[in-house]
Amino acid sequence: MRAILRWLGLIILGLVAAAALIYVGDFAAFHLRGKPIDQVVVTRYMSAPLKNHKTELFYEGTGPAPCSRTLFPQSGMPPCWYLRRHPLAADNL
Repeated sequence: MRAILRWLGLIILGLVAAAALIYVGDFAAFHLRGKPIDQVVVTRYMSAPLKNHKTELFYEGTGPAPCSRTLFPQSGMPPCWYLRRHPLAADNL
């Protein structure tokens, strides 16, 4: 039983280390390439909380949203691949 827990711990540690290395590599590539930023057209909605735990959405139109050409969010911007798959943006009031 101890051997199984030891191997499980090593596997989890390896996965965490691999994820950290991928993020650091993505961060370094983002800054070495001169912070590549793109724009994706998204549909924006404003959400306002109402009584009885309900929410009302107000259509704000479509427009470009800045994104980073990376795997993970960088410089406070979501990755472009994520915005292309999720073109609806809701801002809280």
